[in-house]
Amino acid sequence: MAGRKTLPHDPPPWLDPVAEVWFITVCCQPRGINQLADAELWPFLAESIERRNESGTWWVHVFAAMPDHCHALISFPQERVMTKVISEWKRWVATQRNIRWQTDFFDHRLRHDESFDEKSRYILQNPVRAGLIQNAEDWPFVWLPKAAPPFTGLHRP
Repeated sequence: MAGRKTLPHDPPPWLDPVAEVWFITVCCQPRGINQLADAELWPFLAESIERRNESGTWWVHVFAAMPDHCHALISFPQERVMTKVISEWKRWVATQRNIRWQTDFFDHRLRHDESFDEKSRYILQNPVRAGLIQNAEDWPFVWLPKAAPPFTGLHRP
């Protein structure tokens, strides 16, 4: 069986990275084991997201941790490279909390025909679809910013 194909993460050069929002999925290794949806780990994850938002490393619009993966809508400032930012965050979390990540991550740029609100709802409803809870509001492992994004002009869900 052939190895898994590595997909490019580099956005086309004609895009304005500041105006883009990316749907990101990062999975743990191995799948099926709860590493992220943990009441003791969650404050650490939430703080790492918040600090990077405050420092301008990225702007997370919505983030949800599932047991073995996480989803987020993220924007990146002009001077930051998405692959490097995500890799550095994964490395930090792995070394600080012994989380085992898969090597890569999935990214998808939201395009004009995709709704920011639809993707936000998809992320927030993920624990309901997985049968972990009945109401999305009951999932404790969700992070939303307290302020509007500083460099995209988008609104939070």
